[in-house]
Amino acid sequence: MATMERSDSHAPQASADGAPTPDEVARTSEGAQEMTAAAVTAAIELLRERGAVLRLSEAEAEAVPTSDDDQTMIINMGPQHPSTHGVLRLMLELEGETVLRTKPVIGYLHTGMERTGEELTYYQGPTNVTRMDYASNFFNELVFSLCTEKLLGIEVPPRATWIRMLMCELNRISSHLLFLATNGMDIGAVSMMLYGWREREEVLRFFEKVTGLRMNNEYIRPGGVVVDLPAGWRDDVLRLLDLIPSRLEEYDTLMTGQPIWRERLQGVGVITAEECIALGVTGPILRSTGFAWDLRRAMPYLAYDEVEFDVIVGTYGDCYDRYAIRLNEIRESMRIIRQILDKMPTGDYRVQDRKVTPPPRARIDESMEALIHHFKIFTEGFKVPEGEAYVAVESPRGELGCYIVSDGSSVPYRMHIRAPSFANLQALPHMMHNGLIADAVAVISSVDPIMGEVDR
Repeated sequence: MATMERSDSHAPQASADGAPTPDEVARTSEGAQEMTAAAVTAAIELLRERGAVLRLSEAEAEAVPTSDDDQTMIINMGPQHPSTHGVLRLMLELEGETVLRTKPVIGYLHTGMERTGEELTYYQGPTNVTRMDYASNFFNELVFSLCTEKLLGIEVPPRATWIRMLMCELNRISSHLLFLATNGMDIGAVSMMLYGWREREEVLRFFEKVTGLRMNNEYIRPGGVVVDLPAGWRDDVLRLLDLIPSRLEEYDTLMTGQPIWRERLQGVGVITAEECIALGVTGPILRSTGFAWDLRRAMPYLAYDEVEFDVIVGTYGDCYDRYAIRLNEIRESMRIIRQILDKMPTGDYRVQDRKVTPPPRARIDESMEALIHHFKIFTEGFKVPEGEAYVAVESPRGELGCYIVSDGSSVPYRMHIRAPSFANLQALPHMMHNGLIADAVAVISSVDPIMGEVDR
């Protein structure tokens, strides 16, 4: 058979049987992140995959029985797969339709937000971190602000605390609604995507009224919040609280008791509490195993010790439990919000510390000193005493932590975010082991990863 000549002499040439050449393989390789067949994988690599949870020695890891290399194949799922919830790549070793091993490969988003955070002032920080977990951005702003305030040694006014709680619980609702929408679409309940998106839009509309933006709001800042709640905010929240319960009942009818839905989720992607703890997995995944760990209850922050709510837990640690937990956490968040409406105090929405808080807008038109003060806060920032601090909050995906080291300047010397999605992805190989390739999408969806905070 004649071959076509190519003018590009540097183009890689395919082998006679159509297989990729060594040069092609080398150019597309992800190096140590690549998966090789278990039969030819070094014991130390198998130990990294299995030993963290199973507590194996290197010799024991090598002795774990593996399938014949001739009977298995390695395939890629992602990073362009529509159901990997972002640029997540999974390498799967399959025997027929059974998943023997799974290796998550990350790094395709590479935003570098932690490094960027070390170039921005503390006052500019929320603009950066709000884009990490873009489905629940208020939590990113909150944890950064709480950590900064811990270093500053300041306490925000009570009204600011309760406004933060209100916005975060509404954000938890919108995040879980997004999960319900995408989870339904992933598994075949396509209409659920429309319903979940519809309710989420109602919440985002309220965010836009308060902050001016639907997402990436940059509303919670060190010292309090940017602006007070607008006129009529209470009626807007009550309208949401009246709207959502009937919609949740529709979801129950569409999914919770539906036989096909149960068959697709029950007993799929099972993980134990011991495995979650060993891997640092938190949030609905950990609670699905029956382990009632919620930072709002276990290590209260803001004013969560002043409101009543239940920590929702599962029993079997499967995909169905993780779905049901998020659905019912929406109901608990609404319960918290009703208490916030009753207890919302009056007063300042930010600290009146001139070193931290810019002057009111009206003062800038009247006073040159106020204009200079405003200019210096937004250009130079405020200095934070030397030290280090770590603060964690309960985001919709688990423990979201912020660690900051200050050298006494106006920018963090070091900043690290403990992103729950990053830790939770470690659970995928254990959830998908010996499962079917057809269940892979259901398991990924049940983790609810946000790749913006994984590749931060």
